Amino acid sequence: MKVLKVGDKAPNFSCLDQNGNLINLSDLIGKKVVIFFYPKANTPGCTAEACNLNDNYNRFTSLGYEIIGVSADNEKSQKKFSDKFGFNYSLLCDENKDLINAYGVWGLKKFMGKEYMGIIRKTFTIDEEGKISQIIDKVKTKEHTSQILD
Repeated sequence: MKVLKVGDKAPNFSCLDQNGNLINLSDLIGKKVVIFFYPKANTPGCTAEACNLNDNYNRFTSLGYEIIGVSADNEKSQKKFSDKFGFNYSLLCDENKDLINAYGVWGLKKFMGKEYMGIIRKTFTIDEEGKISQIIDKVKTKEHTSQILD
């Protein structure tokens, strides 16, 4: 699997969101994009991260950013998560992990002494030309907006 780095062209994607809308990265050329990958909808860390970004949504949009969340959850789970917290952005449903693999966020994880494969929490910012401008590997879920914008 290729490891992406700052300056690389962001892998294009077409993926359904929580409302059944097809989201294409190519449609967002000309805008800055934040794509955050999270392990599972409605879990404590993922909720803290998603809510932090949503609480600062107007700050992101005033700076020209679109926000997109991605997990392997199905449309029903993503919709429930989005509706529960009133997210202003799309949550992509990547059940077959095409997007997750393209961005290299599927890997070995450890929790309570056990190892397993899963989504590694990671965020990419993409510039107006479709190139990766920032990669955040160590996401602070409650302070994620600051990590991206400050």
